[in-house]
Amino acid sequence: MQNTMPRTLIYLFIIAISVILTSCRSDVTPETTFSTITGQKIVLSELRDKPVIVTFWATDCASCLKEIPHLIELYRQYHEQGLEIIAVAMAYDPPNHVIELSQAQQLPYHVALDLQAENAHAFGDVSLTPTTFLIAPDGTIILQKTGLFDMNEMKAQLSTFIKG
Repeated sequence: MQNTMPRTLIYLFIIAISVILTSCRSDVTPETTFSTITGQKIVLSELRDKPVIVTFWATDCASCLKEIPHLIELYRQYHEQGLEIIAVAMAYDPPNHVIELSQAQQLPYHVALDLQAENAHAFGDVSLTPTTFLIAPDGTIILQKTGLFDMNEMKAQLSTFIKG
C-alpha cells in the first residue's frame, strides 16, 4: 500500500472538474425547423421569448397517446400567455396515421412530421417515445424527459415563465 494519496487526489480533482464543467454547460436548443402537417414551417429560434414544449411521439406509442390530454390541457391553459407546443412525429410513423390521429384528437397545437429524422437528430438523436423537452424563453432546455412527463412538475416549471 504505497503512497496512494496523490493518485486519489488526482482522481478527486478530475471528478470535481467534470462536475463543474457539466453543471456550467447550458443546453441551448438546436437550430432546427419543423414542418407541420398543415405545411407550415416553424423555425425554433423564432420562438425565443416564449416557453416551448417539443415532444417526440408516435401514433403507435401507448404512453404518447396517454400524454395527449395533458398536452391539450397545457396548451389550453398556457397558450394565451405564450406557450407553444410542437409534437414531432417520429420518422417511421406514416404521415397518414399522424394526420388521422391529429384530426381525431382535435390537437390544438402544432404537429410536425420528421420524415428524415432531422429534428430527432438535432435534439440529440431522439429514438424513444415519448421524449419531451421544455425550452425556456431564453432558448435553454430546462427539462428533458423520456417517458411520461410529470404534469405537476411541468406546470411548476411553466409557472416560472408565465405570468397570469
